Amino acid sequence: MTQVTAMLVMFVLYGVLPVAGLYLGYRGIKKVTAPKMLEYKAMPQLGYIPEKSLPVEVKTALEQINEKGEKLRVIYGDTNNDGKIDDKDTVNETYIMIQNLMDRHVPQAVADYRRLHDLDVGDGALADSTKIKHSNVTGKEALLDVLRTINTQFDDLLNASYHQDGQKLLATNRYLQQRFNNPAITTDIQKLNNNVNRVNSVSDADTKVKSQAIESPTGANDGQVSAEDIKL
Repeated sequence: MTQVTAMLVMFVLYGVLPVAGLYLGYRGIKKVTAPKMLEYKAMPQLGYIPEKSLPVEVKTALEQINEKGEKLRVIYGDTNNDGKIDDKDTVNETYIMIQNLMDRHVPQAVADYRRLHDLDVGDGALADSTKIKHSNVTGKEALLDVLRTINTQFDDLLNASYHQDGQKLLATNRYLQQRFNNPAITTDIQKLNNNVNRVNSVSDADTKVKSQAIESPTGANDGQVSAEDIKL
């Protein structure tokens, strides 16, 4: 081993490796001690929110809005039923309202509450216990009222979609029943069957006569066989 190689090995062992170990250890400790962050995929404008900065009731309401809103986006946004929302779909007022609620109103309400929460130098009890001036609700209650209003609206839209799609199924069933139970169609089918049966009967009778003529070719000429009596 040359002197240069030995110096390079010493540099790696006593220089690079210790520094890399310290860096990775720092990153690992920082990741373990970092507060858990909440993410709502259907509402990316909310960003990442520290779990401890929101009460349990607020987190539950946001989870419900996130789930229902994602379903409603597909129902009212994917108008051509191709599995995706794009320029080929027709935008309606209901879809725009859903987008505004999830992209603007919910993030704004949560941001307002978090500012109230952060005003307290303690544990955030100010926003949870102090009534807002000229009102009878706290900051937490005001946020919950907003989220409950949106949740109720989403429930109404989901119910409306359920009944609307259900009516489509009922209408389809009524059409099919009328189509296949139509008396005129039934009569035509019966006539066709009668014609087929009549043709089959005539054919069977003709075949029977021919068979009898061949098997017993006797006529009125006293038992004598005549060429005219045999009909093929």
